[in-house]
Amino acid sequence: MREPSVDRFQCAPGLRLQAHERVSEIHNDNLLRRLDRVEEMMERLERRLWLTVYGIVGMILAEALQSFLAAVP
Repeated sequence: MREPSVDRFQCAPGLRLQAHERVSEIHNDNLLRRLDRVEEMMERLERRLWLTVYGIVGMILAEALQSFLAAVP
């Protein structure tokens, strides 16, 4: 014969485990979002740094060219 159907119930440890998994998933999502923002900020900082380096090199070359043109009659 068939066993009588028993309604399944959720026990407290199972509910705690599900809640912990959900909280861990939320924390992981937030961490990934923060890491993406940090990477974007680092890329912007890197672009600014290269612009500064190119600007300084350009000024040095301009001064060298200016002094060279002043020395040549």
